Amino acid sequence: MDNEPSIFTKIINREIPADILHEDEKCIVIKDINPRAKVHLLIIPKKPIATLFDLAPEDKELMGHMTMLLPQLAKTQKLAGFKTLIHTGKCEGQEIFHIHIHLMSDSIQS
Repeated sequence: MDNEPSIFTKIINREIPADILHEDEKCIVIKDINPRAKVHLLIIPKKPIATLFDLAPEDKELMGHMTMLLPQLAKTQKLAGFKTLIHTGKCEGQEIFHIHIHLMSDSIQS
Protein backbone atom coordinates (compact mmCIF):
# COMPACT_ATOMS: atom_id res chain seq x y z
CA MET A 1 0.00 0.00 0.00
CA ASP A 2 1.51 3.28 -1.07
CA ASN A 3 0.40 6.90 -1.18
CA GLU A 4 -0.59 6.72 -4.85
CA PRO A 5 -4.36 7.23 -5.31
CA SER A 6 -6.15 3.94 -5.93
CA ILE A 7 -7.81 3.19 -9.24
CA PHE A 8 -11.12 3.73 -7.41
CA THR A 9 -10.08 7.22 -6.31
CA LYS A 10 -9.16 7.93 -9.92
CA ILE A 11 -12.62 6.71 -11.04
CA ILE A 12 -14.32 8.84 -8.37
CA ASN A 13 -12.30 11.85 -9.57
CA ARG A 14 -13.21 11.04 -13.22
CA GLU A 15 -9.57 10.52 -14.15
CA ILE A 16 -10.42 7.01 -15.40
CA PRO A 17 -13.69 6.08 -17.14
CA ALA A 18 -16.07 3.55 -15.62
CA ASP A 19 -19.64 2.35 -16.06
CA ILE A 20 -21.20 4.26 -13.14
CA LEU A 21 -24.64 3.01 -12.06
CA HIS A 22 -25.12 5.11 -8.93
CA GLU A 23 -23.42 7.97 -7.16
CA ASP A 24 -24.23 9.95 -4.06
CA GLU A 25 -22.28 12.02 -1.55
CA LYS A 26 -20.84 8.93 0.18
CA CYS A 27 -20.18 6.33 -2.50
CA ILE A 28 -20.13 5.31 -6.12
CA VAL A 29 -21.32 2.07 -7.75
CA ILE A 30 -19.68 0.72 -10.88
CA LYS A 31 -19.80 -2.44 -12.95
CA ASP A 32 -16.81 -4.71 -12.37
CA ILE A 33 -14.59 -4.80 -15.47
CA ASN A 34 -13.86 -8.51 -14.87
CA PRO A 35 -17.26 -9.82 -13.77
CA ARG A 36 -17.49 -13.14 -11.96
CA ALA A 37 -21.28 -13.28 -12.30
CA LYS A 38 -23.97 -12.07 -14.71
CA VAL A 39 -24.28 -9.00 -12.50
CA HIS A 40 -21.12 -7.92 -10.66
CA LEU A 41 -21.14 -4.46 -9.13
CA LEU A 42 -18.67 -2.69 -6.87
CA ILE A 43 -19.91 -0.36 -4.14
CA ILE A 44 -17.02 1.98 -3.34
CA PRO A 45 -16.87 4.63 -0.64
CA LYS A 46 -15.60 8.02 -1.72
CA LYS A 47 -13.54 8.12 1.47
CA PRO A 48 -10.34 6.16 0.75
CA ILE A 49 -10.10 3.46 3.44
CA ALA A 50 -7.52 0.78 2.63
CA THR A 51 -9.03 -2.26 4.41
CA LEU A 52 -11.72 -3.14 6.92
CA PHE A 53 -8.93 -3.15 9.51
CA ASP A 54 -8.57 0.59 8.86
CA LEU A 55 -12.18 1.49 9.64
CA ALA A 56 -12.66 4.13 12.32
CA PRO A 57 -15.72 4.48 14.60
CA GLU A 58 -16.94 7.40 12.47
CA ASP A 59 -17.07 5.09 9.41
CA LYS A 60 -20.01 3.19 10.92
CA GLU A 61 -22.55 5.41 9.11
CA LEU A 62 -20.68 5.07 5.81
CA MET A 63 -20.63 1.27 6.01
CA GLY A 64 -24.31 1.24 6.96
CA HIS A 65 -25.10 3.48 4.00
CA MET A 66 -23.25 1.17 1.61
CA THR A 67 -24.97 -1.90 3.08
CA MET A 68 -28.44 -0.34 2.82
CA LEU A 69 -27.73 0.43 -0.84
CA LEU A 70 -27.33 -3.28 -1.68
CA PRO A 71 -31.04 -4.26 -1.79
CA GLN A 72 -31.86 -1.10 -3.75
CA LEU A 73 -29.24 -2.02 -6.35
CA ALA A 74 -30.53 -5.59 -6.46
CA LYS A 75 -34.04 -4.32 -7.17
CA THR A 76 -32.92 -1.96 -9.96
CA GLN A 77 -30.91 -4.81 -11.50
CA LYS A 78 -33.96 -7.12 -11.16
CA LEU A 79 -32.08 -9.70 -9.10
CA ALA A 80 -33.90 -12.56 -7.39
CA GLY A 81 -31.03 -12.79 -4.92
CA PHE A 82 -27.40 -11.81 -4.54
CA LYS A 83 -24.21 -12.41 -2.61
CA THR A 84 -21.71 -9.92 -1.26
CA LEU A 85 -17.98 -10.10 -0.68
CA ILE A 86 -15.38 -7.82 0.88
CA HIS A 87 -11.77 -8.93 0.50
CA THR A 88 -9.63 -7.79 3.42
CA GLY A 89 -5.88 -8.09 3.05
CA LYS A 90 -3.68 -9.29 0.23
CA CYS A 91 -3.64 -12.81 1.73
CA GLU A 92 -7.44 -12.94 1.23
CA GLY A 93 -7.47 -11.68 -2.33
CA GLN A 94 -7.64 -7.91 -1.88
CA GLU A 95 -6.00 -6.37 -4.93
CA ILE A 96 -7.11 -2.74 -4.61
CA PHE A 97 -6.48 -1.21 -1.21
CA HIS A 98 -9.61 0.93 -1.12
CA ILE A 99 -12.43 -1.00 0.53
CA HIS A 100 -15.34 -1.99 -1.67
CA ILE A 101 -18.27 -4.37 -1.57
CA HIS A 102 -18.79 -6.82 -4.42
CA LEU A 103 -22.47 -7.43 -5.22
CA MET A 104 -22.80 -10.50 -7.45
CA SER A 105 -25.70 -12.48 -8.86
CA ASP A 106 -26.57 -14.96 -11.57
CA SER A 107 -30.26 -14.87 -10.47
CA ILE A 108 -31.89 -12.31 -12.72
CA GLN A 109 -35.70 -12.15 -12.67
CA SER A 110 -37.45 -12.45 -16.01
